[in-house]
Amino acid sequence: MNMPDANSTQKRIAEQGNAFKVAAIQMASGPNITGNLSEARRLIEKAVELGARLVVLPEYFPIMGMKETDKIAVREQPGAGPIQQFLSETARKHQIWLVGGSIPLTASTPDKVLNSCLVFNELGEQVAHYDKIHLFNLDLGNEQYHEAKTIEPGNKVVVMDSPFGRIGLAICYDLRFPELFRAMKGVDIIVLPSAFTESTGKMHWEPLVRARAIENLAYVIAAAQGGYHVSGRETHGHSMIVDPWGRILDELARGSGVVIAEINRGYQASLRTSLPALEHRTLYRC
Repeated sequence: MNMPDANSTQKRIAEQGNAFKVAAIQMASGPNITGNLSEARRLIEKAVELGARLVVLPEYFPIMGMKETDKIAVREQPGAGPIQQFLSETARKHQIWLVGGSIPLTASTPDKVLNSCLVFNELGEQVAHYDKIHLFNLDLGNEQYHEAKTIEPGNKVVVMDSPFGRIGLAICYDLRFPELFRAMKGVDIIVLPSAFTESTGKMHWEPLVRARAIENLAYVIAAAQGGYHVSGRETHGHSMIVDPWGRILDELARGSGVVIAEINRGYQASLRTSLPALEHRTLYRC
């Protein structure tokens, strides 16, 4: 295999006339990391076969434990560990940019983790790191989630430059806070690894994903956990790729699979010219 060079992705995009394919991976991860990585590998390979150059994994793709504290036992130090090695080697092998969903990393608090989204380029280099800012809290009948008990929140908005445009990073519950996405100034693509619950997702997931795309005139790649998990948890799924006009380009309701679509930067630019809403904002100046 020819090894990639730093400009190869940019060259491919130029050759394709500012259009390229992206993929969202949907999984129903369990407590076994080896099995989850094997499934992620299979789905990434499928996405690559379909032509994807940018691939996004779901939140906690390597582990959805039997209990919330399970992720603490498998947390990794930044830059080391089998999960990060998998992400780096897979990105390099397939010469893709890989958004590693989210993984548990060590936090400053001993009994907590950071819920971290790492991005690797086609050389296998980590080029971005975002720690989930907004922590999910739900008390709905018998369904209860309190992420703050096991997760330390991040405090930095992360937007990165890439051959695909400016990419903003967010995770799951962040979706409910539009001010986070407004802080991603000039963002072209938003990636959103998620594990939305079925109870909230069936009413809120699609309208929120489409809203974030429309109000930012940005593509949104929302990669979700989708199905029943060994722990008894049910996640909503419906991974989707949405264009800047709010159209769902591809979607998968449930189960493991690949959602794929073409991003066209020329089309996005024309929409922003025709409807320059981002230039018409006034309240933020007050």
